[in-house]
Amino acid sequence: MTPWSPLDGIPEDVVARAARVRLACFDVDGVMTDGGLYYSDLGHESKRFHVMDGLGLKMLVESGMHVAVITARDTAAVGKRMRDLGIRHVFAGVADKRACMLDLAAELGLGIEDVAHVGDDFPDLGLMGTGGFAIAVANAHPVVAHVAHWRTTRAGGDGAVREICELLLAARGQFGAMLQRFRG
Repeated sequence: MTPWSPLDGIPEDVVARAARVRLACFDVDGVMTDGGLYYSDLGHESKRFHVMDGLGLKMLVESGMHVAVITARDTAAVGKRMRDLGIRHVFAGVADKRACMLDLAAELGLGIEDVAHVGDDFPDLGLMGTGGFAIAVANAHPVVAHVAHWRTTRAGGDGAVREICELLLAARGQFGAMLQRFRG
């Protein structure tokens, strides 16, 4: 029996795009979360993050890939979660997400073809139309899904980020070594 691979069933052009990625940019609401906004009676906002997504992001960081979060909303929960995961490039409260991504790529000395962006809704369209690898989560708006090079099978906030992380690692030939680390 052949072991499972994150590349199973993935088209060759998608794998080629994924193999080029050196900077993976993620939206938060609807991608890293289920998109719901939870408010307490006192007005405190909270978010639900999937633990499997977190491990995927940590593996990307450990692999040497640059990981960024670019989000229009600025909440304490996002800052805390990203610090916990070791993600250094966190941009919250961003009005022009595309300009933010371009500035970061330039700062890191990367070409735009080396950048992936994961999104789910209209504010992500500018980034997705610019980078080398546009990814939509399974529950993305149809317009966003249409411009994506690839769409996850899992929904935002429900393992989509992990699916993306494993694809990027496998396309770069790093998934097996990362998995072996957990096997001991």
